[in-house]
Amino acid sequence: MSSNAPVEPRHTALDALHRSLGATMTDFAGWDMPLRYGSERDEHLAVRTKAGLFDLSHMGEITVTGPQAASLLDFALVGNIGGVKPGRARYTMICRADGGILDDLIVYRLAETTYMVVANASNAQTVLDALVERAAGFDAEVRDDRDAYALLAIQGPESPGILKSLTDADLDGLKYYAGLPGTVAGVPALIARTGYTGEDGFELFVAPADAEKLWQALTDAGAPVGLVPCGLSCRDTLRLEAGMPLYGHELSTALTPFAAGLGRVVKFEKEGDFVGREALTEAAARAESQPPRVLVGLIAEGRRVPRAGYPVVADGKVVGEVTSGAPSPTLGKPIAMAYVDAAHSAPGTPGVGVDIRGSHEPYEVVALPFYKRQK
Repeated sequence: MSSNAPVEPRHTALDALHRSLGATMTDFAGWDMPLRYGSERDEHLAVRTKAGLFDLSHMGEITVTGPQAASLLDFALVGNIGGVKPGRARYTMICRADGGILDDLIVYRLAETTYMVVANASNAQTVLDALVERAAGFDAEVRDDRDAYALLAIQGPESPGILKSLTDADLDGLKYYAGLPGTVAGVPALIARTGYTGEDGFELFVAPADAEKLWQALTDAGAPVGLVPCGLSCRDTLRLEAGMPLYGHELSTALTPFAAGLGRVVKFEKEGDFVGREALTEAAARAESQPPRVLVGLIAEGRRVPRAGYPVVADGKVVGEVTSGAPSPTLGKPIAMAYVDAAHSAPGTPGVGVDIRGSHEPYEVVALPFYKRQK
């Protein structure tokens, strides 16, 4: 029997808390998630200047463990995962045999033979299925740990000070893209110095039962320095300003990492075969001889906001496509990321515009990112 009844969205461990804070909720990748609590502009600026607190429990955690865990991940993913030291993390991708991007991932090496793969919410099942299938013949176990974790992120220049007040973990020694086990406000956590905002910050993986206690402790500790709860809307404008790709916008199965300008994540020098090696070798050669479209930044001269899918135009011809667009609270102007023909990709290229419902609006081509924090 088939049912056309709508599937109920999943709820994070913090669902009741978000509602008590008056959050506007939205269905995101099958999860009911906070879009904003008040003004998304205020939330965005708080992360840039003070601190913001996010619930990211919709992300997909997959544990890979066993004597051949590293070998399995080296085969299944395009990166050199066996070369990641325990306690460190790496940004990488999982591709199809034809080189198309299934998802972009962060992989944490938790111990010698234990890894945690963090997938985007919309692709978590796809990534899990692919890893299980690719594990055949390896002495390694792939475990779906999506229900084992809640994920909170504290981001912004005040975040190290806030977190230090709640933990005795060595945050000063914790490098970017590293993680260590610790206790935060009495809650056991994996403390990772990662994020998706362009700011310094931390992601805290905890048991769902501990999520509310930790959220409250972070809220209380951060209140004197201006920490606010933040929704997915400002997460999107923050990552856009920081030039960070979003799956389904800048990345898809229609693109290889080389076509997406992220060929650096593909490590041909690692030993052995990996899924997509042959196709990606060809894609790398193609990118050398025929440069693919380039991901660039566009800054509006006017006030109209470009959206994903809008054509980029020059000299009356379509030369690219917008992948993400939004008003930038930091720049005070609409911005976009777009793939454009190589001939129009240089910063300052004249005559480039975006076709917004039949009107060609002028845009300045700039190098990404739009925003880079002062170290």
